[in-house]
Amino acid sequence: MPKTVITYGTFDLFHYGHQALLEHAKELGDYLIVGITSDAFDKMRGKFDVKQPLVERIHAVEKTGLADKIIIEEFKGQKIEDIRKYHVDIFTVGSDWEGKFDYLKEYCDVVYLPRTQGVSSTSIRKEKSKRYSLGCIGINDFSNRIIRECNHVSEGGVTAICPSGNDPSGITVENEQISIVSGLDEMKDDIDAVYISGNPKQRAETVRCALEYGLHVLSEGPIAYSNREASLLQSLAVEKNLVLMEALSILYQPGFQRLKLLIESGIVGEIKDIDSSYSLVPDQIDYNDIYDSSTFRMSTRTLLPALVFLGPHFEQAQVICGYEKDYCTWAKYNLLYKTASATLKTGRGVKTEGSMVITGTDGYVYVPAPWWKLEYFEVRYEDLRDTRKHYYECVGEGQRYMLKQFFHYCDDGNVYSDARDELHNIELSVTQLIELANSADCLKLENNSLRFGGGETVNK
Repeated sequence: MPKTVITYGTFDLFHYGHQALLEHAKELGDYLIVGITSDAFDKMRGKFDVKQPLVERIHAVEKTGLADKIIIEEFKGQKIEDIRKYHVDIFTVGSDWEGKFDYLKEYCDVVYLPRTQGVSSTSIRKEKSKRYSLGCIGINDFSNRIIRECNHVSEGGVTAICPSGNDPSGITVENEQISIVSGLDEMKDDIDAVYISGNPKQRAETVRCALEYGLHVLSEGPIAYSNREASLLQSLAVEKNLVLMEALSILYQPGFQRLKLLIESGIVGEIKDIDSSYSLVPDQIDYNDIYDSSTFRMSTRTLLPALVFLGPHFEQAQVICGYEKDYCTWAKYNLLYKTASATLKTGRGVKTEGSMVITGTDGYVYVPAPWWKLEYFEVRYEDLRDTRKHYYECVGEGQRYMLKQFFHYCDDGNVYSDARDELHNIELSVTQLIELANSADCLKLENNSLRFGGGETVNK
C-alpha cells in the first residue's frame, strides 16, 4: 500500500536544512504533503519575524520538486483535520519538536527527523537583518500613512521628508527624529531608499534622479505615463541593481495574497472573466489637473485584477472614456485574452459599485465593495450551500505589508529578481493602456446636455 507522509513548517528563507528535512520526509513514503503556515497564522502564534510572504515560501518549496501537494496551515488544530482528510500514514517534523506532536499518534505514525546542525532561519534572519533609512518626497495623506505604518515595520523607518515643491518652510512632523529637508539632494547621503508621492508630472524624473543616486525606490503610481519612459526607468534600476517598485499595498495584503493562491490552485476552475470597478468622488476636483483623473491617477489599481489574475499580456484592448473638458472622469477597459476577458471600470468624480466578480468554469469569486480593501470574499458554486466564506484581517492601514515586502526586496536582490519581471510587465501594460486612453483610438463619450448639476436644494 502506498504511504502518505505529511510535514509542516514556515520555510522562511529556504535553506539546505529545509531541503534535507523534505528529502528525509520524502524517503518515508510515496506521497509527500507539505503544509506551509500562512502569514496570519504565524502572527497568531507570535511569530512576527518571518521575512518572506507566503507566496515566496510556497514557491521555494515548489522549486525543490519534492512536494507532491502543498497546503496552507491557517489555524490551530488543522493538523488533525488534514491527517484525516488526506488519509495520512506518517506525520513528520524536525527533532527540535521532539515530543510536541505525540498527541497525533492516535491518528497516524509520528516520526521526528534529525535536524541539520549549523543552520536555521533565525540565524539567517540575524545575519541578513539591516534597518533601512527611508526618505519621503511629498507631504500628503499617502506619505503620512507611510510614516505611521513604518512604525510597525522592523526593517526600516522614515528618517527624512521633503515637500514635492522643495519648500520646507512652515512644515512640521510629529516625530522629532524625522528631519525636514528642501530636496532629494539634501537627504540622499543619509538614506538607503526613497518613497515618492509628490507631483505626478515630476514623478518619473524624481524616480530617475533617485536611481542615479543609488537609492531603492518605492513610488506612488503610475511611475511613468509612457512605455518608453517606464522601460528606461526599469532598465536603469536593473543596471544599478536597485529595487524600483510601485506602491500598490493591495498586492501584499493577506486577503489579496490568499485569493491569488486560491485562484492559481483552480478553486473555481479556469478563469473566464473578471468584472471589477474602482471609483472615488472626492470633495473637490481640479478639472484642470489631468494627472489627477481616472486614466492617470487610478489606472494601475483599476487594472490590477486582470493584470495579476489573468496576466499582463492581453491580446486586444478597448478603452472607453468620459470627459469633463480634458479631465477623464470615467474610463472603461475591455481586455481580451486568449481564453478569458476582463471589464474594468474606474471613475474619479463618477460613482459605481466597487465590487469584483471572478468567473470560472466551476464557480465564481465574489468580492464585495470595496474590493481593494480585500478582507472578505466568497467562493460560490452552482449549489449555494457549498459557498465558502473567507476572512483575512488587514492590520493597520495595509501599507505595512507593502513596506515589509519592499525592504525584503532591498535586502535580497536575488529574491527581487524573481519578482521584478512580473512587477515590471504589469507597469508596462498599464502605461500601454494609458497611452491608448489618450490616443485617437480611445472611444470618447459625449456629455448629456440634459444632465443635472448635482440635484435640487429645497429651502424650508
